[in-house]
Amino acid sequence: MELEKFSYDNKIVKAFFIATVIFGLVGMLVGLTAAIQLFYPVFNFDLQYTTFGRIRPLHTNAIIFAFVGNAMFGGVYYSTQRLLKARMFSDALSWVHFWGWQLIILAAAISLPLGMTTAKEYAELEWPIDIAITIIWVVFAINIIGTLIKRRERHMYVAIWFYLATIVTVAVLHIVNSIEIPVTLFKSYSWYAGVQDALVQWWYGHNAVAFFLTTPFLGLMYYYLPKAANRPVYSYKLSIIHFWSLIFIYIWAGPHHLLYSALPDWAQSLGTVFSIMLIAPSWGGMLNGLMTLRGAWDRVREDPVLKFMVVAVTAYGMATLEGPLLSLKNLNAIAHFTDWIVAHVHVGGLGWNGFLTFGILYWIIPKMWGTKLYSTKLANLHFWLGTLGIIFYALPMYVSGVVQSLMWKEFNPEGFLVYKNFLETTVQILPLHMLRATGGGLYLTGAIIMTYNLLKTAGAGKFIANEPAEAAPLSATPAKQGGGWHHQILENKPVLFTVLSLVAILIGGIVEMVPTFLIKSNVPTIASVKPYTPLELHGRDIYIREGCFNCHSQMIRPFRSETERYGEYSKAGEYVYDHPFLWGSKRTGPDLHRTSGKYSNTWHYNHMLAPDAVSTGSIMPPYPWLFEQSIDKSLTAGKIRALRTVGVPYEEGYEQNANADLDQQASEITASLKADGVEVAPETEIVALIAYLQRLGKDIKADKVASK
Repeated sequence: MELEKFSYDNKIVKAFFIATVIFGLVGMLVGLTAAIQLFYPVFNFDLQYTTFGRIRPLHTNAIIFAFVGNAMFGGVYYSTQRLLKARMFSDALSWVHFWGWQLIILAAAISLPLGMTTAKEYAELEWPIDIAITIIWVVFAINIIGTLIKRRERHMYVAIWFYLATIVTVAVLHIVNSIEIPVTLFKSYSWYAGVQDALVQWWYGHNAVAFFLTTPFLGLMYYYLPKAANRPVYSYKLSIIHFWSLIFIYIWAGPHHLLYSALPDWAQSLGTVFSIMLIAPSWGGMLNGLMTLRGAWDRVREDPVLKFMVVAVTAYGMATLEGPLLSLKNLNAIAHFTDWIVAHVHVGGLGWNGFLTFGILYWIIPKMWGTKLYSTKLANLHFWLGTLGIIFYALPMYVSGVVQSLMWKEFNPEGFLVYKNFLETTVQILPLHMLRATGGGLYLTGAIIMTYNLLKTAGAGKFIANEPAEAAPLSATPAKQGGGWHHQILENKPVLFTVLSLVAILIGGIVEMVPTFLIKSNVPTIASVKPYTPLELHGRDIYIREGCFNCHSQMIRPFRSETERYGEYSKAGEYVYDHPFLWGSKRTGPDLHRTSGKYSNTWHYNHMLAPDAVSTGSIMPPYPWLFEQSIDKSLTAGKIRALRTVGVPYEEGYEQNANADLDQQASEITASLKADGVEVAPETEIVALIAYLQRLGKDIKADKVASK
């Protein structure tokens, strides 16, 4: 049989991994800055574009989509070619994918600090960038599926299964969650409102973790771990069970982010049940990875590549046990809104994604440059700095989370809250945040050492741009027989395999979302809840622009500790005009859902101007630009029209008179400020923001007055 000669494209892999290292360093540096801001507010730099509310989403997007995303693409392109014994379907598409993705990252790096955000966690990018993401993802999908079609290897190895599931699921998640109505080129409103928006967002948010940070990296684990260990995968049958059960169950678990919220109880319970079920397939994958190293444990002590991979797989196991346990209501009641969740997320991010990426880089760079790793000692130093970094990051955040929860919930013998002032809990955990930043600094230092090591490694070798290979054509490759023959039939039919993967992930999303959208009793209306006034609408958009939702929740759970501190618990019907929802996922500051009337307009004015002067010890940065910048009233009509399109009941033609109502409400606020000796122009942004803050919870108070 004559073998066909061809070559693997290493140039595209090189490009993605260079981007991985660069964006990894940048994303970690931004994250370290954000960590320092939480105990040393001067690191906000008194600049509009560097406050915590703006750079926190910059950090998450840089790490998830720039660092981890580029690592995923580089790892997929390298392994796919060798598993299928074929060069990528199109070199041109590979480079369109690469440069398109980097331009998307650049757009994110510019737009997020400018305050252009949809306020949806891990999906903050505005609608033009969402369209670009869709296009580039389709390019990626065509390139992978095209390579499958022209492959020379009949057997479709387990890593490819995870790559295909990632491609179809991320496409569905991104498109469904990103449906929005544009107002301008840089502003849009979510198609969904309130409870429905929350369900769709956390169906996306949880499964972005599942299908962007987990399934593709499981595929990488199944390829690179056996390669690095020079051992076969422990169990082929276990990999089949792992794959199908994981992708089917994962998609149901999103509602566990919304326990004790205004989401219907049946949806919360469904999320909890499937979250607990996730332990089995997740640990099946972890054990399959660790057991692959049987017979190679002596090498683990000496080989830094295997050290990184072992800790990565172990961190995956820890995170995928902790996640389901946190979906239990008794644990969730303690951990949600606290730093415990921050610790949980970073065990996965720093341990699983970060360490697996480092291991792959240390393994792959010497191979592509035809040389040996420059320094094993430096790689081992990186390993220990990274490991200590994770420990110094996670442990203080676990302690901080427990301290926060206990202080929030503590009552004295007379039945009163011991720590009524939220700021008391903030001050208590500052030393723990300092330790967290120390851990982040150690992790970043390790990554810098790795960069030096890899540059020296590349400098000592010669890059193999087109790696020669040969293989028999697909027509000459016999079908494999033996155990698991029924699944091998699927593996020989990649299109059918992809379609079945799509069906598996669609079932859960449909079951959870369709009733929430179609059954009106799931979101009962409240007569007193009205649409936002034009001025409040501008204020809400300023609140979103400044990223206030990153630190403040708008969801009071039905706990006595919360109703005593904040007011009556939140109802689903209160959010029917919220596009997008702003429930938040972390309380660095107090909940604001009932803040209306608690403080005067002058208090809000002074608090935004100098938080520490109003609340001694506050770590909130000042917002001096709100007192200088004016709202753009020319946008009012477009905002009204867009919201009417998504179901907010503004009367037809109201947009023509909306600015008159805006001016009247602004005049009332400025008059109240003037009575306290504060002079401010009615069109300034601070006036609009005060209007919005004073609206939060007002409708429910009005309902109580009406019922009396």
